[in-house]
Amino acid sequence: MIFDTATLTDPGMVRENNEDSSFALETSLPTTSEAVSLGIYIVADGMGGHQAGEVASKMAVQIISTTLLDKFREAKGAPSPSLFVKQAIEKANAEIYASASGNPHLSSMGTTVTLGLRLDNRLYLAHAGDSRAYLIRKGKIKQLTEDHSVIAQLLKAGMITPEEAKTHPDQGKIFRCLGTSEQVVIDTYAQGGKKDNLILQNGDILVFCTDGLTGHVTDDEILDCVQRGDDARSTCRDLILLANLRGGEDNISLIVVSAKAGKNKDIQSKSHVDSG
Repeated sequence: MIFDTATLTDPGMVRENNEDSSFALETSLPTTSEAVSLGIYIVADGMGGHQAGEVASKMAVQIISTTLLDKFREAKGAPSPSLFVKQAIEKANAEIYASASGNPHLSSMGTTVTLGLRLDNRLYLAHAGDSRAYLIRKGKIKQLTEDHSVIAQLLKAGMITPEEAKTHPDQGKIFRCLGTSEQVVIDTYAQGGKKDNLILQNGDILVFCTDGLTGHVTDDEILDCVQRGDDARSTCRDLILLANLRGGEDNISLIVVSAKAGKNKDIQSKSHVDSG
């Protein structure tokens, strides 16, 4: 398959700083037979005073992307993508935590992260926080990640309704992210007894996004924008425009990946980095 991929980040309509970062890479890995298509997709929503959130989210995308590429280059024998995604996030957490611990101006920094690693048509996921990954397939949208937020826990326990969640005082509070402790628990696609990867099909579309989008745009509206979009970049623009029209109270970052039947021979490396 071939993949049309784009990423955009926007400060929104209220905040001066953009503490989000995003990264998307489409490239290939040489093998003994033919090239293997590789995709890396990362969104990160930073937090902390004195612009520390910007530092944390940038560190996350830089460390994770570099670590993954290094691991594939250094791999002897068959790579272990499900292990690589966890190791890359763990390394980012350790380095962000060390930076926060050693600099009083960065002491409160942390960041969410949602990571997609694609090898040909197999997608591996890992995340911490409330940034999300969605799969759009055959006219339906499915959230692939589970928010590590107070609101999500209350909804799951049946303690509040979706309507009450919109105005709940704990809106935006998360209980898991990178950089705030020495160790971080990482959720992967294998959670809940699933296989460790998702097999992508012709026509699938992936959306990775921070809560600046999902705070204003519903899942059904994301689905509608994706289905009406001409390509990945125009879909990114349309979704950010919609979030901003709704108030744009937070930074907005997203990646759109569209899978179509085709050949991956002679793949050219393309990367997109967007950060505040």
